[in-house]
Amino acid sequence: METQALAHSITLEPNDARRLANLCGQFDQHLRQIEQRLGIEIRNRGNQFAVYGDPKTAKAACELLSALYKETGTRDDLTPDEIHLALQQAGVEELLRKGEGGESTEADQVVLIRTKKCSVRPRGLNQRKYVHAVQSNDINFGIGPAGTGKTYLAVACAVESLLKDQVERILLVRPAVEAGEKLGFLPGDLSQKVDPYLRPLYDALYEMLGFETVGKLIERNVIEVAPLAYMRGRTLNNAFVILDESQNTTREQMKMFLTRIGFGSTAVITGDPSQVDLPRGQASGLRHSVEVLNKVNGISFTHFSAKDVVRHPLVQRIVEAYDIHEAERDANISNKADENAA
Repeated sequence: METQALAHSITLEPNDARRLANLCGQFDQHLRQIEQRLGIEIRNRGNQFAVYGDPKTAKAACELLSALYKETGTRDDLTPDEIHLALQQAGVEELLRKGEGGESTEADQVVLIRTKKCSVRPRGLNQRKYVHAVQSNDINFGIGPAGTGKTYLAVACAVESLLKDQVERILLVRPAVEAGEKLGFLPGDLSQKVDPYLRPLYDALYEMLGFETVGKLIERNVIEVAPLAYMRGRTLNNAFVILDESQNTTREQMKMFLTRIGFGSTAVITGDPSQVDLPRGQASGLRHSVEVLNKVNGISFTHFSAKDVVRHPLVQRIVEAYDIHEAERDANISNKADENAA
């Protein structure tokens, strides 16, 4: 097999055998993981690393190795999951695109979302594009599989906007499709009926603002949670509105929600078109809105894929397997239709 030309090299200091073993992983599994993801080859002798492959990607790999090596100075248990997340943050697709001559954009720049309890840094090019779009447009769609950070980043942007006094309140909305929007059949008051559907949004708020602060803001209606059915007839001014799980809206519900947006407001609509729970035969409002609104100025669409998953690496492989299966199924259906037509 022909050996690639050396693209970049780096010497990691200090030369510490324990830290180097932690960086490389058992049987060099961390290095193999980086190689496979970036399409490069890594060789090392002690603390000297040589990277073979595309020069720009190889340089970024060296920077990644250096950053990970710094991590080993304070901990001795780097895991494949953390290598996966570090690769996401390095922006693999961005590196490969630039290696092919792509141009740098504003979304390529590092973005940091500051909240009361923590700072949130988008991982990878698509997440940065998403945050940049939310900060630049009044209505934004984040579309893609679970685990890509759509909802979490939307909440982070909402919290930052509230803390900067760019909006007066945050509204968290979700279709309660499992109850057929007939929440009266569920026990408890409105908050108790809706809470189970909004738990992921609450968890993100608690992490960014703290439990007590979130409780006080909810009491003052600065943060409001509501099922989608309760949005009809309202006009939302100076608010940051998040519609989560929007694949479970009907066409009519999506139109109703989008026309609620008032002056000084930002809306983020998140959803996964592959996980529609609507009754059979009922069209998803999310899918329909992509067809209708994709050329409307002031509305952004960010499409995530399995490569953007920032949860356990196995989640990414699960999403990819389902995508392949559904593509093969659609192809078979199309072939059978062609055969019947013939």
